[in-house]
Amino acid sequence: MKKENKQQVVAEMHDKLQRAKAVFLADFRGLNVGKVSELRNELRKAEVEYKVVKNTLLELAIRETDKQALSEHFAGPTAVALSYTDPVAAAKVLSRFDKDQLVPFKLKGGVLSGKAITPADIQALADLPSREVLLAKMLGSMNAPVTNFVCVLAAVPGSFVRALDAIRAKKEGN
Repeated sequence: MKKENKQQVVAEMHDKLQRAKAVFLADFRGLNVGKVSELRNELRKAEVEYKVVKNTLLELAIRETDKQALSEHFAGPTAVALSYTDPVAAAKVLSRFDKDQLVPFKLKGGVLSGKAITPADIQALADLPSREVLLAKMLGSMNAPVTNFVCVLAAVPGSFVRALDAIRAKKEGN
């Protein structure tokens, strides 16, 4: 690779690393082309960019970013997964590939919002419900007090009407 090409790759990766909300690193040794394509397709569906970049170029690209904690994982073949929107979706896909014993793929670590995370942290992130489920639960929790209040208010006139009906029935019975 020519020096100009390397500088271009470093500049491009630096920009991508700065924009990414989460970055995950993995050792992909032994993956065949079919498995790599499958992984790329699943990550693409989750809006995650997957790249294989030389460690020396990554080392240069992380300078002056909040992703410098990644440098301890730059040994051996390294694949980079960049998540710009939903880190949980990326963690779910990568974690599933990491768990699959038939695929020689191993998570090394990553950075989420500027903080280093371990493969165990990535697994914990993958175990979280999706953003939509969390939002639905939050809205349900916010809506519960209002719903309960309306039910209490509706019960007062209902009780009053039932009491009046009981009095009417008692008077008719006499």
